[in-house]
Amino acid sequence: MSSSTQHRMLALAAALAMTSFYVTPAVAQEATAKGEVRRVDAAAGKITIKHGAISELDLPAMTLVYIADAKLLTQIKPGDKITFKAKRVNGQYVVTEISK
Repeated sequence: MSSSTQHRMLALAAALAMTSFYVTPAVAQEATAKGEVRRVDAAAGKITIKHGAISELDLPAMTLVYIADAKLLTQIKPGDKITFKAKRVNGQYVVTEISK
């Protein structure tokens, strides 16, 4: 192996070692909140909910589109007052439970 190739390999190893210090695992944060359903798109797996502040998710009071399993959305319609459990996973907000 030439010294040039060895130098490149050492530089690559050093770069990879440095980036490992900056990688943090994605941790799901979860919270329970109350809100009002504004829109349901079961086919796309989305629900729009108007809710108060959710401190556990660092969300102010707002209307937000959440991802949800279509099975959770079958009995839900706009205007319903709900209690829901949501979490943030890799920057996306996901509803995991819904009750009226």
